[in-house]
Amino acid sequence: MEFKFSDNLKNMKPSEIRELLKYATNKNLISFGGGMPNPETFPMADLKTIMDDVMDQYGSIALQYGNTGGLNELRTEIVRLVRETENIKSSESQVLVTAGSQQGLYELSKILVNPGDSIITEEPTYVGAISAFDANEADMHSIPMDENGLKTELVEAEIKKLISKGKKPKFIYTIPTFQNPTGVTMSLDRRRHLIEISQKYQVPLVEDNPYGELRYDGERIPALKSLDPEVIYLGTFSKIMCPGLRMGFTVAPESFISRVNLLKQALDLSSSTFSQFVAWQYLARDEVKKQIPKTIKLYRRKRDTMFKALEQYFPDGSSWSKPLGGMFLWATVDSRINTTDMLQDAIQDGVAYVSGNAFSPARAQANSMRLNFTFSEDEQIYEGIKRLASVLEKKMSVLQPQ
Repeated sequence: MEFKFSDNLKNMKPSEIRELLKYATNKNLISFGGGMPNPETFPMADLKTIMDDVMDQYGSIALQYGNTGGLNELRTEIVRLVRETENIKSSESQVLVTAGSQQGLYELSKILVNPGDSIITEEPTYVGAISAFDANEADMHSIPMDENGLKTELVEAEIKKLISKGKKPKFIYTIPTFQNPTGVTMSLDRRRHLIEISQKYQVPLVEDNPYGELRYDGERIPALKSLDPEVIYLGTFSKIMCPGLRMGFTVAPESFISRVNLLKQALDLSSSTFSQFVAWQYLARDEVKKQIPKTIKLYRRKRDTMFKALEQYFPDGSSWSKPLGGMFLWATVDSRINTTDMLQDAIQDGVAYVSGNAFSPARAQANSMRLNFTFSEDEQIYEGIKRLASVLEKKMSVLQPQ
């Protein structure tokens, strides 16, 4: 039988990161490609105790269907979490629990975007966001970044241009803290300017903050939502607990949450009730406050290890970001090298990364790559960067001199 697939699939493309998973069984491959937290950060003993207690005390409820908006007790703890960590003031009615923040991204674009509607993103931006926005046929307009984050003056210019064409953007999407893929953090001045732009032109602002608690250096910068309660805020438990339980959340005005709730009823009825009970107890017992310092200590060391390896091995003329936190850095190499074309050569030499264009709605990052420093062992980081540098040097040796 030949299936007649819907037009909804025409914009959906396979993720380069997911494609890399086919090589996961190759024990000789050192991968800087995935966004996976290090398993050493999973609080397994604490989670086992919590899971046993949940089964003993709440089993008949935790294994049942749940409320679409999320477990009330968990939403109360999320309100406390964002207040204590980001100074975000909210209520339970402004919180919706999701199956990871990826579901939140899909829901966001599904309820705000009609096919062909304009939205604004960073350039480059999170590949999962590109997938979610593509699935809902958004017209992405990506704005360049520098070491201070999104160039907000260019955001305003783009909004003016789009409005003049009758294409006012439906929202602005940003990862202002330890951005994925670059690791860059938006300055406070730019955050304030972005909020001014959002309010002036009445374009909703979406703040995705998966990495905010993973700061290794410097002072915390206020979250956008702490500066403007109208901001739509996406959070996740994947980096502060574990990704396998698929727990995320959206904090937004009630008018937005009520619409997302309707969509979620059609998507999955509710997120995993059992996972929600575990996340509730993880927060209520303040286990998260014990775990985060351990995670920071581990990841800071791994980041610094990758810095040293890059300085030792990468070819002259290469550059990379210096993230103060998060899980990634962004490397840019000789402009004549296409990192998408080079990826198979790198895999054959035993190292993987994600090419820059995977994160670029404009396909404008051909000679860049994202490198994850949190997952590999320290000695693998050195060896992997050494292998990657060797691949680059081979490529450069056959290029015509500039």
